[in-house]
Amino acid sequence: MLQRDCLLEWRSILSNTMFGLEIKGRKDKQSKAYVEELLKKYDLYDFKDKYPSELSGGMRQRVALIRTLAVKPKILLLDEAFSALDYQTRIMVTNDIYNILRSEGITALVVTHDISEAISMSDRVVVLNARPGTIKDIHKIDFDIENRNPINCREEAKFSYYFNTLWKELEVDE
Repeated sequence: MLQRDCLLEWRSILSNTMFGLEIKGRKDKQSKAYVEELLKKYDLYDFKDKYPSELSGGMRQRVALIRTLAVKPKILLLDEAFSALDYQTRIMVTNDIYNILRSEGITALVVTHDISEAISMSDRVVVLNARPGTIKDIHKIDFDIENRNPINCREEAKFSYYFNTLWKELEVDE
């Protein structure tokens, strides 16, 4: 899943979510039923006949995620997937995507420059050195809270500790 949703403007939401299955030659009744189930589960079914221009940025990102989930990946790469969104929408979509990934049991590798996003979404944060990008350190992120999600992680005291640790490691202020 990329920075931009890359939805095809001339295709309906249902058609966009089926696109990966078409490319893989797996567009059948069973796959369509699975996609429709995902659209229902994530509150987009009522928009299945709409077009991308009729959706908000957050809804478009959820459509892009459903398109990705439709092919049943074992691991998902989110490459700056929320960077095109305004701050408030970004936090809400991050929360939505986190909950979807947990619900679907998908492992995700999230590439981001946003320290708060990395901490709130992750079990581990891998810090890379400058070019060439080699692993500098790996931080285990452990929020022992009920109903963990990116929004309530930001409210925890540990959040500041993790943020300050990563900030210093990134040598942003030097």
